[in-house]
Amino acid sequence: MKVILFGASGMVGQGVLRECLLDPEVTEILAVARSPLGRTEPKVRQVFHDDFTDFSRVADELSGADACFYCLGVSSAGHSPQDYTRITYDCTLAAARTVAAGNPRLTFTYVSGEGTDSTEQGRTGWARVKGRTENALLAMDMRAYMFRPAWIQPMHGERSRTAWYRVAYAATGWAYPLLRRMAPKHVTTTEALGRAMLATVRLAGEGPHVLHSPDINRLGA
Repeated sequence: MKVILFGASGMVGQGVLRECLLDPEVTEILAVARSPLGRTEPKVRQVFHDDFTDFSRVADELSGADACFYCLGVSSAGHSPQDYTRITYDCTLAAARTVAAGNPRLTFTYVSGEGTDSTEQGRTGWARVKGRTENALLAMDMRAYMFRPAWIQPMHGERSRTAWYRVAYAATGWAYPLLRRMAPKHVTTTEALGRAMLATVRLAGEGPHVLHSPDINRLGA
């Protein structure tokens, strides 16, 4: 299984990369990044690229994959609506169009978030943009799955690249067992996310295409 991974340096991407490395069916992992990840595993090959709105220069390297796990994203906080739309919508669709070109059997998983607005009509800007992105991906000629986790607990040393996220996780990580008991439908882990993404490839287009934390935990068990 050839897998393309966007966002491998982020907290979610680190977890997905770990599960791909552990899965014997994954034979090659193409990590698309702007700078080296510092990984030397034989299954990992890095593709360096700067312009995430245009992947034409590396299109040949990204062809023929079985799956693409898109874990790249930013918080809307600190970004203008235009920048957030460019990163969340434009970059995601540019990647999807490139990896899915002529490959309807490709499985594309997109990490969205709980609260995403599929109607694109709500009052919350980030939720509308995420909904627009999801709808565009689901309309493409490929097997697309939208992941909408709420609380994501990092496992196995995964760390967010965003400083205030790291502070928040350090301050509240102790509460995860309590959250898991009190709100099991709203929590998951980086480990479950990675396993669930791999499971969607084996679903071959079946099952629900918008997955919330309970679905993620079921597939990632």
